[in-house]
Amino acid sequence: MTNYDTSAIQKLDTAHYIHPFTDHKALGEKGARVMVRGEGIYLWDSNGKKIIDGMSGLWCVNVGYGRTSISQAVYKQMETLPFYNSFFNTTNLPAVELAAKLAQISPPQFNHVYFTGSGSEANDTNVRMVRRYWDVLGHKERHTIISRHNAYHGSTMAGASLGGMSGMHEQGGLPIPGIVHIEQPNYLESGKGMTEEAFGIEAASWLEKKILEVGPEKVAAFIGEPIQGAGGVIIPPSTYWPEIQRICDKYGILLIADEVICGFGRVGRWFASELFGIKPDLITFAKGVTSGYVPLGGVLVGDRVAKVLIEQGGEFNHGFTYSGHPVACAAALENIRIIEDEKLIDRVANDTGPYLKKRFVELADHPLVGYANSCGFVAGLNLVRSKGATVHDNVAFDESQAVGMICRGYMFGNGMIMRAVGDRMIIAPPLVLTTAQIDEMLALIRHCLDLTYADLKERGWV
Repeated sequence: MTNYDTSAIQKLDTAHYIHPFTDHKALGEKGARVMVRGEGIYLWDSNGKKIIDGMSGLWCVNVGYGRTSISQAVYKQMETLPFYNSFFNTTNLPAVELAAKLAQISPPQFNHVYFTGSGSEANDTNVRMVRRYWDVLGHKERHTIISRHNAYHGSTMAGASLGGMSGMHEQGGLPIPGIVHIEQPNYLESGKGMTEEAFGIEAASWLEKKILEVGPEKVAAFIGEPIQGAGGVIIPPSTYWPEIQRICDKYGILLIADEVICGFGRVGRWFASELFGIKPDLITFAKGVTSGYVPLGGVLVGDRVAKVLIEQGGEFNHGFTYSGHPVACAAALENIRIIEDEKLIDRVANDTGPYLKKRFVELADHPLVGYANSCGFVAGLNLVRSKGATVHDNVAFDESQAVGMICRGYMFGNGMIMRAVGDRMIIAPPLVLTTAQIDEMLALIRHCLDLTYADLKERGWV
C-alpha cells in the first residue's frame, strides 16, 4: 500500500483547490478527505480506511470502480484519435457509434442525440433547443419553461435557473427570465389527509394551474427528474407522472425528463421514463452513461423536436468544443457493453433492487427513522425526533440542529458514504452491489443510526 502524507495533501488542497458547493473556511479548518483508490463498491482514503460508496461517487459509478476494460477502451482511443471536434461538417467513429447505440436502448421516439460535457450543459442545451423549436414553428412567445421547487438541473446559469434550489437562486440573480416553478410531489411534506394516489393527482394539477396562470400560448415545456435526486430522493406517487403527461399533451407543451441520475439502469430500466409510463420529448443524460469514468452528457432528442430542427430549423447556433468527444464516447460504449453483458438492469429490476427495498424499509423500525422508501437503486429515510400515528404525525428535529449532518459524520467515520439532505439520509449505490453487500451496507447503516441516536440522547434531543 502506498503511504500518503494526508496533512500535506490537505494543505495543498486548502491553498489551491476551490471545491463545488463548499464552505472553504470550514473545510480549511478540518481538511478535505482524500480518496486514493476504488474497487467495486469500495473506496480507500489516504489513511487506509475502507469505505462503502453508498452514493456511486455522485450518482454515477454504476458499474463500480476498477473496470479495466473501460480504461483500456479509453487508452486505445487516446492512442488512435484523442480528440477532434464535431464542427465544420466533421464527425468521429465513437460519437457515431454511441449515438446509434443510445437510439437503440432508449424509448422508441428517440433517434437523435446531442452530446455535451455534463448534465448542466445538457440542460442549458434543452433551454436553447426548446425555444428554437417553438421559434421555427412560428411561436416565438412560447419560451417559458416550468420546473419544480427543490429540483436540481445543474449549476450553470440556465441549469441552476431550471432547478428549484433556493440557496442557488439567492446567489447570482437567478432564475433567469422565462423559467417558473411549481411545488414538488413530496407526499411527506404536502400529502397529509390524502392517499398517495390522490396526492399524485393533486400534485400534478399544480402544473395545469401554472400553465393557465402563465398562459398556455407562452409555455414551451415542463422539466422534471422522474425521481428527484439531490432534493432528497423524492419518489413520486404512481399517479403523478401519467397525469403530468396528460396535462402536457392537453396543452401541447414539450416534456423534458432529466435522467442524469435515473438513467442507465438505476431504477431497473434503461431510463426511468419507461418505469413511470411517460413519453418525454427530450431526455437529459450524463453520469451513468460512462459510470463517471470520463465526463460526458447529452440530450436524447425525440422525433417531434428533431424533425422540426433538422428539416425546418437550418443552422442551430449552439455547441461545445467537446461535443461528441471521442475518448468520452469510447468510455460510454464500453460502459454500456458492461451493463448489457452483466445484465445489471435485469438484476436491479428483479433481484438486487427488490432485495435492497426489503432490507432498507426494515430500517423504519429504528427509533430515529420515521419513513424509509426506495426505487431500484435509490433510497432514502427520514430522521425524526419522535414518531406519530402516521408518517405525517412524526415530529421533526429543529433545522438548526443539523441532525442529518451529525448522522452523516457517523456514517463517514465508520466506513459508509450516505448523503444527508436536511434530515433525510439517502443512498444510490453502484449497480454491481450484491445481496451479500446489501446486507453488509445495511448492517453498517443501522450501526451508524445507533451511534447517532446515542449521541442525540446524550444531548437531550430525543
